[in-house]
Order: sequence, then structure tokens, then C-alpha cells
Amino acid sequence: MAWTQTELDALKSAYAAGTTVVQFDGKRIEYDSESGLLKRIRTIEAEISSQSGKAKARVGYTTFSRT
Repeated sequence: MAWTQTELDALKSAYAAGTTVVQFDGKRIEYDSESGLLKRIRTIEAEISSQSGKAKARVGYTTFSRT
């Protein structure tokens, strides 16, 4: 599916505003929860990154203990 930067920006704005209703390009979409909205944002970000050839940054945590 081809998502646009306009859609991604609208989703991020809605999430930042604390709403689950998104409007862009004459469309109105209501998500059932903030987690559903965030999941869509992450999906679109990953798709746009893969299309542009940039890999998404990964974060890892390490631990160390002396025994």
C-alpha cells in the first residue's frame, strides 16, 4: 500500500493532540484507540523507510553484572 508523508504527518498530529480522529486529503478516519493509531504510525514509518532505502534505527540495551 502506498502511504504518503501527508498521511503520516496527520497521524502524528492527531496522536500528539491526544485524539484518535484523523483527517487528511478529504478523508476522515477514526481509530479505536491510541495504540491502534500508534501502530499505524509505526507501520507507515517502516514502509516509508524501506522505500527510501533507509533502515529504521534499532535500540538495544545491555546489562552487566559482576558475580
